[in-house]
Amino acid sequence: MNPEHKEGPVAATIEHYTAKLPSDLFLWAALGSMAISATLKIMKKDEEALFVGQWPAPFLLLGLYNKLVKLEGHDKTDRGPRGGR
Repeated sequence: MNPEHKEGPVAATIEHYTAKLPSDLFLWAALGSMAISATLKIMKKDEEALFVGQWPAPFLLLGLYNKLVKLEGHDKTDRGPRGGR
């Protein structure tokens, strides 16, 4: 970790809000979009099924980002070892 590196104000703000979201929210969103996609496919709505079927990967990537923010985000370096300012 580079102690001289500081996040910009936009990244810090995004991390502040995304760290409040539970990590499993993104997993459930991915699973839900897979179920919706499968349902649409069964209903012969192929284009809609393909559209919704592309959502799980971004949800899972957002979940990874969320987890990284919680473990290694700017809060860890800004707040110190005890989490207080």
